[in-house]
Amino acid sequence: MPESLLRKWPNACREWCFQYIFASATLCPHPRSGRIARHHLHESSMQRQFKDAVRKARVPKRATCHTMRHSFATHLLESGTDIRTVQCLMGYASVETTMIYLHVTKRTGAGGPSPLDLS
Repeated sequence: MPESLLRKWPNACREWCFQYIFASATLCPHPRSGRIARHHLHESSMQRQFKDAVRKARVPKRATCHTMRHSFATHLLESGTDIRTVQCLMGYASVETTMIYLHVTKRTGAGGPSPLDLS
């Protein structure tokens, strides 16, 4: 935790919002202070673990961590979340980037029900 943040919020290191969700399995020295600590999981480690999980689950399609990001955005749009909200959650600057997900959603048109749907 940065020293400036510790001065501002002395108990921040005990609060949930400042904890790593995916903590590293190994301990290593902090680059500035030299204290031995557990840091966040490295990106490549998370990707490797995801790849192993996909292989063990025998998923027949290619899947990556980034696939989960696309799936999240698509499910939000399918459940009726506003496209601007999805844009904000995904961190896109342009709504055109978010609109890419619309072509794979199960909703037709502008979100209205299809007259061909019998259910």
